[in-house]
Amino acid sequence: MKTNRRVSRRKFMKTAAAVAASGSALFSVSSQGTGKVEPKKRHKQPSHPDPDLILVNGRIHTMDAGNRIVSSVAIKDGRFIDVDTSQRYYQGRETRLIDLRGRTVVPGIIDNHNHFVLMGNRPGFHTPLENAYSIPDVQALYAARAAGIPRGAWITTIGGFHPNHIYANPADPLSGRMPTLAELDAAAPNNPVFIEVGFTGPGATNSAGKAIFESQGIAVAADGSMTGNNPSRALLFLRQTLLNPAERRRSVIDAMNYAASVGVTTHLDQGAFQATNTVADGSAHEDNFTMHIPFLEVYGQDQGIVRLRINFLHMESDPNTPELVQRLKNAFPFFGDDMVRTGGIGEFIAAGTSVTSPFAAAAQRVAQAGWRAEVHSLGRRQTPSSNPADFELEIMGFEAANAAFPGIVRDTRWVVAHVPGITQEWIDRLQAIGGNLSLTGWQYLAGTLPTSTVAPYAGPPFRMIVDSGDRAGGIHSGMSSDGMQIAPMNPWIHMYFATTGLNARKVLINPGQQITRQEVLSLYTSRNGWFLQEEDQLGTIEEGKLADLVVLNQDYFSVSNDDLKKIRSVLTIVDGEVVYNAGVLRWQGDTDHGRDRDRR
Repeated sequence: MKTNRRVSRRKFMKTAAAVAASGSALFSVSSQGTGKVEPKKRHKQPSHPDPDLILVNGRIHTMDAGNRIVSSVAIKDGRFIDVDTSQRYYQGRETRLIDLRGRTVVPGIIDNHNHFVLMGNRPGFHTPLENAYSIPDVQALYAARAAGIPRGAWITTIGGFHPNHIYANPADPLSGRMPTLAELDAAAPNNPVFIEVGFTGPGATNSAGKAIFESQGIAVAADGSMTGNNPSRALLFLRQTLLNPAERRRSVIDAMNYAASVGVTTHLDQGAFQATNTVADGSAHEDNFTMHIPFLEVYGQDQGIVRLRINFLHMESDPNTPELVQRLKNAFPFFGDDMVRTGGIGEFIAAGTSVTSPFAAAAQRVAQAGWRAEVHSLGRRQTPSSNPADFELEIMGFEAANAAFPGIVRDTRWVVAHVPGITQEWIDRLQAIGGNLSLTGWQYLAGTLPTSTVAPYAGPPFRMIVDSGDRAGGIHSGMSSDGMQIAPMNPWIHMYFATTGLNARKVLINPGQQITRQEVLSLYTSRNGWFLQEEDQLGTIEEGKLADLVVLNQDYFSVSNDDLKKIRSVLTIVDGEVVYNAGVLRWQGDTDHGRDRDRR
C-alpha cells in the first residue's frame, strides 16, 4: 500500500495516538545524551527542480539484482531519483552535495524481527552495552552517558547484554564477568546504575543504585551483584517510579537514535509478553495495548527518524482465543504510511504449539481473516524422540491453515522465525506452501555447540537455508536481530556470527553453516523488503525506491572479522534526510560539523 505521506502521517498518526491515549495531547520531544543525532521535526520544502541531495565519490553497493556498485546517487522528495548521478543530475541551487571520500555505502538495514518498541519503553536512560568488549568499554559508555544527562538520573541497561560479550582472554580477571559496584562507581559516581542480563538477570548496580534498591527491600551484594528475583524486583520498581508519558517519549527518541547510529533504518517489531505489573514481569514484558502510544506520539510530531512496522503478539491459552478474535475483527493489517505501519499477528499467535494448545485453531482464524502470521521456533528434533520439535508443529499448523484457505501462506507471506534446529525436510515442506524463514544470530551471546545428532549446529543453519533459497522457487529468508533482550540489535554482530559461526567467546558453535558477507548483507537489505511486503519500496538503492542508506566507518567487504563487529554508521539517511551524522563527512555550505542542518 502506498499512501500520500504528508496527509497519512499527520492525519493517521495524530488520530491513532489521540484515541489510544484517550485524548492526550501530543508533545515535543528532544534527544538527550547523544549529541550526534538530530531527531528534529523535518519539514519538506515546496517542490523545486533540483535534487535535494547528491552523494558523490563513494563505493555504493546498491544490492540490486545486478549487485551494481556505483559512485554517486541523487535523492529528491525522499526517493532515489538517479543511481549514477553523472548521467543526468547535477547540483542545483537547492541541492546539498556530500563528498563521500571513497567510503562504503549500503542500503538502510532492515531488521525483520526485533522488539524495538520494548527498547523505546525502558525506564531510565537506557544505554546499550552490546558494543562493549571489555570492562573499560562498559565504563567509557556509562561515563559518556552520565555526562549528557541530569545528575541523579538512572542509567540502565536492560537486556541485550551478557558477560560473554566482554570476554577477551580467559586468563584476564576482567573477562566474561559483570562489572562490579566499584567499577560502575568509577564510571558514573553521580548517577545510579542498573544492569540486567537477558529476561530476568542476573543484575548489577553501583553504590547509588544499591542504596536506593536496599531502601525498597531489594537485596544487593557488597560487590553490586543481584541474583534470584532481585533484578526483576528492581526492574518493577524502576518502571513504577520512573516511567510516565514524557519519559517514554524521550526513551523512544533514544532508541531511534541508537538504531540510526548502527545503520538500522527499518524495524519489524514483534510485541511483548503481556505485563502483569508484578515481580513476575521481566525485560520482555509490557502492555501490548498501550506500548505503541509513545511511538505514535513521536511519529505524530514528525520526530520519528527510523521506519517502524508493528506486529501484534497474542499468547492466549483459551482455545477460543478471544483477544485474537477481536484483534482480527477490529484492527487493520498493513495500515499506515511509509514511516510507521501495522503488520500481522506475531511473533506468537497463541500460547504453545502442542497438539493440545490453541495454536492450530489460532492459525485457522488468522488465515480466515486474511492476515499474515509469524511464529518463532527455538527447538530442535532430538534423536531418538517421538516428540516433534516446535518448528514441525508450527509448519504442520501452517499446512492445515493453508489447506483450509488455499494460498493464504504464500499470498500473505507467513513466517517461522529463529529456527536454530530446522532440517532440510522441514525447510522443503514450508517452502512447498510458500512459507518464509526469519534468521538471527541470537546465539552469539550465550550459545554453545548442541549435542543433537540431527542438528549439530547452534543455528540457524544459514548455509542450508540460503542454498535452499537459491534454488528455483526457493524459500524466502531474511535476517533479524531478535534484540533487545537476549540478543543485540547491532546488525554487524549478527553478520559476524552468520559469516564465522563464532560466538562471543570466539568458539565455533555453528560449524559448516557459514555464509558470505555478500549473502548476509542481502538478507538484511534486498531480501528483507519481502517480509514487509515492501520489496518494491525498500531494501536496495534503486531509482524510485525510498531513500534509505548508510555510510560506513569501514569497508564491510574487506575488514577483518573482529572489525566487522565494530562497523558503525558515519552518516545515516532515512527518507532522504540525514538522521545521523558522526561528524566525519561534511557537505557544501555545512558550517556545523557533526550536525544535519534542515533547510527552512
